Amino acid sequence: MPKLLLCFIIISLLFTSCMNTSKAVYFNNVQDTTFYSGNTEKQTPIQPNDILSITISSLNAEASAIFNPNSNNNAMRSTTVTGSNTEAGGYLVNADGTIQLPVLGSIQAAGLTKMQLKDNITDMILSKKLLKDPLVEIRFLNYEVTVLGEVAKPTVITVPSEKISLLKAIGLAGDLTIYGKRNNVLLIREEKGKKITRHIDLNSPNFFNSPYYYLQPNDVVYVEPNKAKIAQSGRSQQLVPILLSSLSIIVIVLDRVKF
Repeated sequence: MPKLLLCFIIISLLFTSCMNTSKAVYFNNVQDTTFYSGNTEKQTPIQPNDILSITISSLNAEASAIFNPNSNNNAMRSTTVTGSNTEAGGYLVNADGTIQLPVLGSIQAAGLTKMQLKDNITDMILSKKLLKDPLVEIRFLNYEVTVLGEVAKPTVITVPSEKISLLKAIGLAGDLTIYGKRNNVLLIREEKGKKITRHIDLNSPNFFNSPYYYLQPNDVVYVEPNKAKIAQSGRSQQLVPILLSSLSIIVIVLDRVKF
């Protein structure tokens, strides 16, 4: 039996693939330097089905209260990286791109940035002389990104700060596994009603200046498995039945020899 066990271990090791460690690390081709990115403050246009927190205030708290009934009463649910559910209020952007605000009524939101929508709401309040020196604050409540594929913890990440890099999203998902392709990470993004895909090389120095270094709401990141993972899966499916059959034969032979 010890000899048979040793043979079994040797056979198993023969099917174990060797992996190039250079493919399992990040930024192989990056030298010490300074990168300047001009897209760090880029604002994402509002889209239909976005949920916005809109707060309108002024020095006259009583007059401002009518613009904020029940602190934005419309409820939504979201899942954080820890898996806990949270609730928040907000205004849903309708399919036609509008939102319904108290007193102000229907306002076009889709296609605008937060700053543009803020300016429009402020101008409407001033033109109708509803408040003096109004302060308008707008935030995304559905700022989420999804990380799938060869990561330790595939997850949907809620981003309260409204700013997250691709690297941070991967970190929150538990990092890439050893089988994830570092040089071919797929990003799926929706812009102006169109879905675009981009393949990102984390080993390229150009990544730090890429417009995809920072993620946008509803981005999906997919980490593709490398050939070692695919080969290992294929061998496992073939090897397990063979090994089980072999062990069964060995047990039968030993039983016959014993008796």
